Amino acid sequence: MAKESDNFFERVYVVARKIPFGRVTSYGAIATYLGAARSARMVGWAMNNSHTQKEEVPAHRVVNKKGLLTGKHHFDGTNLMQQLLESEGIIVIDNQIQDLETVFWNPSEELLE
Repeated sequence: MAKESDNFFERVYVVARKIPFGRVTSYGAIATYLGAARSARMVGWAMNNSHTQKEEVPAHRVVNKKGLLTGKHHFDGTNLMQQLLESEGIIVIDNQIQDLETVFWNPSEELLE
């Protein structure tokens, strides 16, 4: 089982690294793209573990389907996730991304394989 989840995490990281600067996606959108639509929580676990990767993973660009910064407590510092997003021009109010439709990046539409 460890090998299978490690492989899934790797696939999540490949997708996450493709999220463009100034855009966000959701745990569910990544899971759906990977053919595991019901595995949004596993994508969240992968993001939580992403700090262990040698190559940087922009985990701050992955939010829940409503644009909430549900993973913010996994970042060092009080508001680091929000600060990283705001440094990319994304507006965050009350831990929620504003104009989510405008900044949302859907890997199933953007990554054609």
